[in-house]
Amino acid sequence: MEKKELRQYIRQQKKLRTPQELAQQSIRIMQLLAAHPSFVKAQRVMLYASLLDEVQTLDFVKEWCQYKQIILPTVVGDDIVPVLLTPDDMMRVGEYDILEPTGKPYHGPIDLIVVPGMAFDPHGHRLGRGKGYYDRFLVQYPDVPTVGLCFDFQYVEEIPVEPHDKTVGCVLTV
Repeated sequence: MEKKELRQYIRQQKKLRTPQELAQQSIRIMQLLAAHPSFVKAQRVMLYASLLDEVQTLDFVKEWCQYKQIILPTVVGDDIVPVLLTPDDMMRVGEYDILEPTGKPYHGPIDLIVVPGMAFDPHGHRLGRGKGYYDRFLVQYPDVPTVGLCFDFQYVEEIPVEPHDKTVGCVLTV
């Protein structure tokens, strides 16, 4: 299946689930993340502010920003720019209707990067939304552990791969 077809298939599968089903799966997936060794030992974690059709991270972000430095992506042009979330930060709707913090760009170390995706496979291959933002971003952090989050129907046997596609170290799903 080509990338475009796989994206369409995943969108159809999402429509077959109720918001309640996706919310319950999200809770279980976020519990897996909270217990994951890479997350437990990390002090600076880059998460993402979820869209409605992604594993829901917003409550997790609010909870864990009390205990760890939480970094969120912002979109500037064709790039992801990380921003450290602080108590004073406001959130605004950015490009692609993604919530973004309004703080200053973060240039320090990151201990773990949590990555969204349309689909993942057992080899850590990731299908994004097609713009390459995370592929370009992850190149800058080759030694930082990465974790992908997805619903069970987004975990597929195989994803078509191109040379520029970046993999994740592990995928958490239920």
